[in-house]
Amino acid sequence: MDFRYEAFCFADPLFFDEQNGASGGPGEYARLLELPEVPSWSDATADGWRMLRPRGVDLPSQGWKVHVSATLHNAERVLRTVGGYCLRNRIAFKHLAGRDVLLARNSKYASRSSSGKFMTLYPVDENHLERILLELSAPLRGESGPYVLSDLRCGSGPLYVRYGGFEQRWVEVGGTRVLAVERPDGALVPDARGPGFSVPGWVRLPAFLEPHLAARRDPGTTRFPYRVTSSMHFSNGGGVYRATRESDGVEVVLKEARPHAGLDRDGTDAEVRLRREHQVLRHLDGVPGVPAVHELCTAWEHTFLVVEPVPGRNLGAWLARNYPLTRGGTTAEELTAYADRALALLDRVRELIDRVHARGVVFGDLHPLNVLVDEDDSVALVDFEMAALDVDAPRPALGAPGFRAPPGSSGTEVDGHALAALALWMFLPLNALLELAPGKLDALVDVARRRFRLPAEYGGALRERLLPAGTAPATTELDQPAPDWGIVRKGLAEGVLGSATPARADRLFPGDIEQFRVGGTGIAHGAAGVLLALDVAGAGRYPEHERWLLDAVRRTPPQRPGLLDGAHGTAHVLDHLGHREAARELVAAAAGLAAQTTGHGYGAGRAGIALNLLHLAHRWDDGEPLNRALNLADRLAEELPAAAPPGDVGRAGLLDGWSGPALLFAHLHDATGERAWLELADRALLRDLDECARTDGGGLQVRDGTARTLPYLGVGSAGIALVAEELALRHPDAECLRWQPDLLAACLGEFVIHPGLLHGRCGLLAALAAADRRRPEPERTAAIGTHLAALGWHALPFGDGGIAMPGNQLLRLSTDVATGGAGVLATVAAVLDGHGRVLPFFGTAP
Repeated sequence: MDFRYEAFCFADPLFFDEQNGASGGPGEYARLLELPEVPSWSDATADGWRMLRPRGVDLPSQGWKVHVSATLHNAERVLRTVGGYCLRNRIAFKHLAGRDVLLARNSKYASRSSSGKFMTLYPVDENHLERILLELSAPLRGESGPYVLSDLRCGSGPLYVRYGGFEQRWVEVGGTRVLAVERPDGALVPDARGPGFSVPGWVRLPAFLEPHLAARRDPGTTRFPYRVTSSMHFSNGGGVYRATRESDGVEVVLKEARPHAGLDRDGTDAEVRLRREHQVLRHLDGVPGVPAVHELCTAWEHTFLVVEPVPGRNLGAWLARNYPLTRGGTTAEELTAYADRALALLDRVRELIDRVHARGVVFGDLHPLNVLVDEDDSVALVDFEMAALDVDAPRPALGAPGFRAPPGSSGTEVDGHALAALALWMFLPLNALLELAPGKLDALVDVARRRFRLPAEYGGALRERLLPAGTAPATTELDQPAPDWGIVRKGLAEGVLGSATPARADRLFPGDIEQFRVGGTGIAHGAAGVLLALDVAGAGRYPEHERWLLDAVRRTPPQRPGLLDGAHGTAHVLDHLGHREAARELVAAAAGLAAQTTGHGYGAGRAGIALNLLHLAHRWDDGEPLNRALNLADRLAEELPAAAPPGDVGRAGLLDGWSGPALLFAHLHDATGERAWLELADRALLRDLDECARTDGGGLQVRDGTARTLPYLGVGSAGIALVAEELALRHPDAECLRWQPDLLAACLGEFVIHPGLLHGRCGLLAALAAADRRRPEPERTAAIGTHLAALGWHALPFGDGGIAMPGNQLLRLSTDVATGGAGVLATVAAVLDGHGRVLPFFGTAP
């Protein structure tokens, strides 16, 4: 579960978006400030902020900035006070645009490093900073707000300071571009924005801030009676920790609540919910399967609930370990055994919920992460923050997608709905789709019943509880037993095109939340990738959308040089579509960024850039891009023998692994005829294979920490396998191909949580199809048919005949290449047409 996505679900019910992303207006808070003469101030909006800057005031590129915190209740008053002060004194500042943005930025799973920041002020120097703090401390005395974790608080009010960049500059760290500040020697280094206050090593803390730093280090509270031993979970509302009690060594679990932070949609904060949880747990004392509560205590300004540890793993982790459809070759006996065990677990969860109801409590937040399963399959409930001591309580304001009851639900029917949702999830864990299209329930129930041979009454019970009255079936051509693939392809194209928003400047096609970080023009998450996919799939050219892309890159040039995330990918597509001069301009403008790139991958690193330069050198008959490509390749070849050993986080695969350089080396062999490049490609793939582990199903997948392995294209074994197929066409005796059957075995599983190309089913499908084109095998051919048919599990109707696909986390629809409909269309076309061109530089003849 990636909790970053929740903050992008507030603005639109169908697509990921930022608050105020579509309108781009100044927001409702703008009415609170009366600007002086307009020509003397610049007034702009971006990313949910309204930015006001006095003309004629020169700001440094970096320095000490002031953040002002506020709650939903005092935000207007704080804005009038601080905004009026800034306008009178000609101080550059910005403020969040409206209440909805403020709520989203302080919600439970919003970023902890930016939480609490309602306003930002930009002093011109340290003397100015001191004066601002002195002059605002009195009028803001007594105002509250979430603690800004990345900053130093000044006094006890809502004023905070941090040293950082005033303008956006970037530096690459481990292949990822991050915001930067400049050292005295001119080098750019990361602008640390984590949930903890720090000062760059060359910056001296001003003397007037030293008392505030001392107060932070010694808040003057009594000694905390628990010693934290490890962290279990973090959210913007606080953390969950394992700890021991200092007095007697008893092991406990601490649940932390930050005041004014971790808001639900009703504006209730984490502290209120934690106190309610304490009350509920005391009421449930002695109920088997409910953790015993020790105490509620306060340390500094945070509240802690202390409970006994509960053995077991959450039901999500249990399913990941035991669900049989994630591996190939599952037998009927294994499916039956799983179904029997899952039904028994569901019965235990129902019995536990009944015991809770018998005490007059509604649990309110039943979902897989709040159910623990022990080694003997006994179950327990954790996280009672949404529970209520009222069997008629209304539906909680927070809830897990796919498990929360519909609006208007109350009391025990909230838990009854979640129990039914859990009964579906245990057999086909795609519940979040039902929030996008409730009419998808029939199709999901039919798949679960058919695959696990569940009785007919099982499906009837789920429909009765989960299907709203009068809901029409959400079916597409992909739900047919034998789909007409021409209709499917047309529907996927119409689903993408029907979502276009040409009036917006930031994006043309809605996609993953990454488009708000890297921009809306690139291949992976932007318009360039969609237009390329449509053309390669035979769905046509769209001049009006090409004009949008041309205007967008001229208006806001890409800040990244990469193939999938930046300028080189967009240039590749523009050149493909015939806009050669625009492509040349982009490549030239990105030369400096490309020269600074240190990552070696295909997605954002040097391999992808070099592949594009090699391609353009041929297209343009130009030796300069060829020389640059060879230079990048030589550097990669030099680095390969000294490549860092595998780390804790999985990186092998197409995006950031050595599979990207392997693809480059293969194409360099095509361009030069030098066999040494093929040997380098083999060694690069062997390096990625070093990160793989054998799974229970016998396949090889990329290790990601100690708890999971990954089979995907972007990060995972499918990415290694797809590049290995490109190498096999050129070097069939490569050593890495000894492991190709095991890599492909990891792609055979019938269930994949996401449909998309880089992190879902389509990546596995592309790898299998590439292998089958080279050397067909019955098992692979059957798996390709299974994957194509199972695309219907995710397919949702959109508009008049369109087919839409959900993106990552299944929370919203996506049309981009990496996660959404354009990537699915590209994959279907590549498989059915036999050309394999799912992404640039794949499927081309050696």
